[in-house]
Amino acid sequence: MKEKKPSKRLAKLAGLLICMLVASCASTKSVPYFQDVSLAEQSALANAAPFSDPVILPDDILSISIFTIDPASTAAVNQVSPQQALGSSSAGAIGQQQISGYLVDKKGEVELPVVGKIKLSGLTTYDARDVIRAKAKDFFKDPTVQVRFANFKVTILGEVARPAAYTLPNEKVSILDALGLAGDLTIYGKRENVLLIRDNNGKKEFARFSLNSAKLFNSPYYYLKQNDVIYIEPNKGKAASLNTARVQTLAIIGSALSVLVVLFSRL
Repeated sequence: MKEKKPSKRLAKLAGLLICMLVASCASTKSVPYFQDVSLAEQSALANAAPFSDPVILPDDILSISIFTIDPASTAAVNQVSPQQALGSSSAGAIGQQQISGYLVDKKGEVELPVVGKIKLSGLTTYDARDVIRAKAKDFFKDPTVQVRFANFKVTILGEVARPAAYTLPNEKVSILDALGLAGDLTIYGKRENVLLIRDNNGKKEFARFSLNSAKLFNSPYYYLKQNDVIYIEPNKGKAASLNTARVQTLAIIGSALSVLVVLFSRL
């Protein structure tokens, strides 16, 4: 009877260690994106959420360039090169690139050299181009105008490879574009509970969605707006990985118990 007790203790200890290992393993079932998309449902993805052009607001920074046959005549207006004005600039984290352009003041106006003040708030960059061109014709012959946001920014935080605030070279940016820019989610990112924070007329708007579901393509939050914030919550696996000291302590305790069981079994 005495010889069986150490064996039972050893079995219980082994069972406890196995349970601890199983509990510490993160499930990979939620890792793949859009798991519910079948071949029969792919055509339904054509009905994705429509894109609406963002409008210019006070405190925005606009890149405005006016081109004519004589480049010297518009040199005072242009703050960027013709290549940048045509949209060849690349996205990057704020702090790694300089932002230049015309600030939209509290009245919704920008002041251009030679041309003067022009009210642009409430307009898309497409409409702003026509407004500027109409006024620039009073000063330049056959002007061509390019307008885009110089500070179209989204912030990506949490479990991504490169969390940062990013300025983007265009205005049509989806949630997938932004995550790709940040290097995608880490293995510890919670894909089924992504949080988006949006400033809507001075009020914070919150939305949650799952990257595991194709319903994201129909969401009104699929396309991002300026100053959107995306937060990727860490999963349980992240918490376990950060608790290294506890894991090491349990390993030492387990080793000590194993030694004690062996010693008692030999008594």
